[in-house]
This record gives sequence, C-alpha cells and structure tokens, in this order.
Amino acid sequence: MGEQPKVNHEPKVGVEFISKALSTNDLNDLCDATDSAIEDGGGFGWVDLPSRDILENYWNGVITAPTRELFVARLDDTICGTCQVILPPKNNEAQGHMVTLTTQFVAPWARSYGLAKMLLEAVEKKAINDGYGVINLDVRSTMTNAIKLYETLGYQQFGTHPYSVIANAETIESKFYYKVINKDLFG
Repeated sequence: MGEQPKVNHEPKVGVEFISKALSTNDLNDLCDATDSAIEDGGGFGWVDLPSRDILENYWNGVITAPTRELFVARLDDTICGTCQVILPPKNNEAQGHMVTLTTQFVAPWARSYGLAKMLLEAVEKKAINDGYGVINLDVRSTMTNAIKLYETLGYQQFGTHPYSVIANAETIESKFYYKVINKDLFG
C-alpha cells in the first residue's frame, strides 16, 4: 500500500479480462490497489478499509461468480485498477441484452496513463463480442473525472438518485448512464 515509486522509463500499460484464479502476487496487487482507491474516496463501495482477508475473499468471490466478469488494468505488470461487468440473469430474457458496469477504479498512483479508458474499451469490446447491446452504470455525482470520461465515450445520463450513497455522514447523489454498444440488436 502507499505511494508507488515513479518510473524512469516508458511504462507498460494494459488491460486484461481475468477468467481464472489470480496468482498470490496479483491478488496482493489487487487488494493494494483497492485499498488505495478506498482511501482516496474512489467510490468502490467501502467507506472504511476492510481487513485484508475480507478483500481477498471478495476478489476471489468475484472471480468465481458466474454472473460477474473481472477486468484488470496493469501498470508495469502490477494490477492497479479494475472494473466488473454484472451479467443479466438467465431468466430475464426481456433484459438479457444489457450488462452493468460496476466498481471501476484506478489507484491514485496509476492515474494519467489512460487506464480507465482502456478498461471501458475492453469491457465494451467483450460485451459486443458476447452479443450484448447496452451497458448501464451508475457513478457518484462527486466523481467528476469519471463522469467526464463516461460522457466523452458516449454514455448518456438517464437519471439520478439523490439518496444513493451515504459516506462519512454525507448523502451523495448518483447519476445513471447507459450506452448502446450494438445498435443492430434494436432493428
């Protein structure tokens, strides 16, 4: 945890879809990045840092959940960010064309390398390849950089929820967005 050293070379950046168990090092990196994002108020869902065993159990659960897909961002081979896609339930044919993006973050020490955009682009590409047509997401109204990114990439706001988040005894509004990624599904 803490401040990562600045690199004196052109950093290696990338995003990948995780389809199997994480190595011990990757799980540790993911937990460290999560800690950094939570400490920075990154909207990950936790307000206070959970214990390491809770985080490890959470991430291991995400990987094994059949309704979740995990994408990670790497900076010089170190996991520094992530997002998840929640798949529609199999019994909901009417809304089976939509997925939900959640828990996107990049650790503060890894920002400004374009990784948040790369995560979104990877999610969109896989969702299109898997036959989905719409991505939904929500974001705290205080997360102006994330909102700017979503809107720049074509996400359309369709609503707000004034009581969505309570953090540090403050109620924070969330904004809801969608993006049509495959218009061919809609005639």
